[in-house]
Amino acid sequence: MKQVILKGEHLKKAFYSPAKCEILKGISLTVYAGETIAIMGPSGVGKSTLLHIFGTLDTPSDGSLEIAGKNALGEAAALLRNQHIGFVFQNYNLLDEYSVIDNVLMPTKIARISGKEEVAKKLLEEVGLSDHLNHLAKQLSGGEKQRAAIARALCNNPDLILADEPTGNLDDANSKRIHDILISSAKNLNKGLIIVTHNHELAKQCDFTYTLKDGKLEKS
Repeated sequence: MKQVILKGEHLKKAFYSPAKCEILKGISLTVYAGETIAIMGPSGVGKSTLLHIFGTLDTPSDGSLEIAGKNALGEAAALLRNQHIGFVFQNYNLLDEYSVIDNVLMPTKIARISGKEEVAKKLLEEVGLSDHLNHLAKQLSGGEKQRAAIARALCNNPDLILADEPTGNLDDANSKRIHDILISSAKNLNKGLIIVTHNHELAKQCDFTYTLKDGKLEKS
């Protein structure tokens, strides 16, 4: 039986300024190990908000969320995030004045895990950056920064990878490479992967595609 990585049930999110606005209206989604999921939809419908809830960076107004079989909405949310989730953002979120390998190792330092240098080097080799270990992040191109960000996301060996418009700032050639790395990483390493994207070609590579519309997830 496949391992359940993420289980969200009836997740809602509402804002109350100046009046109540419910952007998520009861989202339920289960993600298994090795499964890749794309979430599409126009800008402003709440895709990033939903991804942030899945990643415990935001809290729902209602509903339940489990990560790796544990309640992800309680006091242990930050610990679960550090142990089980890796993030890839559109704007990379690298520390420009740090070396590439130090950026990749950052999640391990936050989690106070030592001895991951060889893991980081192997990940950077897999994404084609073994010659850039000691370069400053600010010296990398956009595609190189995103590849470094993927290596960083995988450094703690998370169960779940969450990617928010990971190719939004990249050209077609770099976008395809990032797509291939994300999908192959999820499959080869048996990770769950959820990608928020406008890129139909990336969505086609995923096992399942959903569209967020009127606060609900519709399977495409």
